[in-house]
Amino acid sequence: MFQDESLDVVSFDSNWQEQRSIRDGQTQTSEIINYDAETQTVTYRNAQVQAEEEATQFQLISDQSENLLQFLRSATPLICDELDKNSKSHAFDGYNVNWEEKAEAIECLHTLNYSEVDEKLQCTDLSWNAMGSVIAVAYGKLDHQDWCTDKSVLCTWNIDRHNITPNKPDTVIEVSCCLTSIDFHPTKIALIAGGVFNGEVQVWDISREDEMLVARSGISDDSHQEPVTNIKWINDPNIKSKTLQLMSSATDGKIFIWQINTQNQDLKLTKGFVVLTHNIPKSLRISKAKDIAEIGVTGFSFSNEDKSLFIIGCESGNVFKCSLNSERNAVTGINSIPLFSPVTFAFHYHDGPVYSVECSPYHRNLFLTCGMDTSTHLYTILQSKPILSFEPGSGFMFNVQWSPVRPMVFAATTAEGSLLIYDLEISKINPIISLAVNDNKSPVYSLQFNKRRRQLLATGDGNGKIQIWRLNDELTNQRTREVHHLAEIAEVALD
Repeated sequence: MFQDESLDVVSFDSNWQEQRSIRDGQTQTSEIINYDAETQTVTYRNAQVQAEEEATQFQLISDQSENLLQFLRSATPLICDELDKNSKSHAFDGYNVNWEEKAEAIECLHTLNYSEVDEKLQCTDLSWNAMGSVIAVAYGKLDHQDWCTDKSVLCTWNIDRHNITPNKPDTVIEVSCCLTSIDFHPTKIALIAGGVFNGEVQVWDISREDEMLVARSGISDDSHQEPVTNIKWINDPNIKSKTLQLMSSATDGKIFIWQINTQNQDLKLTKGFVVLTHNIPKSLRISKAKDIAEIGVTGFSFSNEDKSLFIIGCESGNVFKCSLNSERNAVTGINSIPLFSPVTFAFHYHDGPVYSVECSPYHRNLFLTCGMDTSTHLYTILQSKPILSFEPGSGFMFNVQWSPVRPMVFAATTAEGSLLIYDLEISKINPIISLAVNDNKSPVYSLQFNKRRRQLLATGDGNGKIQIWRLNDELTNQRTREVHHLAEIAEVALD
């Protein structure tokens, strides 16, 4: 059925593959020209430097010529007569040369804020360094309902830096608890002290590259047991050493003076005071607290002339005149040293906690206070009741400060986000300027005039923002006999 069979080969041409043809060709690009050139990259780096003043040495030239002697004999009487006339003249009373650029309006030069800080943290305090070029900012919270568990920071900006970054500080120091008060050293431009919510006092050196902490009080029986409300570098007249001490106040009613020990990195308690209820005259007592109850101290300020005299404000609304020399009513307790009562006189109180106290830099008897009762008072230490009271109707008043160059000018900040500037030459009732520091009416807690640069003023608010204001010439040039006019206000009050 099946059989093998061989057939012839059959072939056919492909329809899809054709024979490829190859062809040679050549092309030529245009001439390539090469050039050699050199370039140089530039690297910028910012650094802070401080020049120290060098004493200029003068060398007198010996000249015994007769012509010089004759000139001096004839000119000396004339010069002495003119100097006598100048000493009796009041033509230039209160005049200070202003080398700053003239300004007709108040303007905001910088708005600073640390972008990485917790949004809930507020600007609790400000301080300018001794050169007036660096602003230090304390971040924390002033509205704690319980013990503080928040971390905070201390930041600094150099406003003289050409490429200042508003949201990036030059220095950032982390603090384990909310920072409530800071103060730059009056002569050492890199040394800054701070008070913390847990009662600790710390000192930093921002010129260091590694560990900036210089000294700390720690938490012990010899430290504050409640939040520190104010801290200042002081020169205790009772101590012969030229080294400055630190003075701190707290809501535990205690005022401590500290000596820095840089070798051991600690602060030694050298003197202490405590404010008790029995310091208040019965006619001025607000509550029926026991005589041994402590009164929380919210702030203090030293007299311009008497460095042992200072004024304190209290949580109870009381205002007291105090003395570093006081050694009466000693209280012994858990502290290693006895605590004395500093109070020597009681003033009429505020109807609520006192938030700020400021002694006048131009009159030894005048000082300002402000507080929760929405008012600012001007007192003289020679009488209990205030001379003048200011009630702008802008909510709580958190801070008040005298101008360092205008004796009759002071500024205050409010809970409704306002910066108020008063000029007693113009009005003894209303502020001459009211500035909205922020758009959402956040409280302005901090205020600091720049003592080295008369035209600068800084404010810090509840949003954590710091604004550097440039004041106009009217607020920075002292007027004729302005010091005398301030003295008249104090004298009229005593008539």
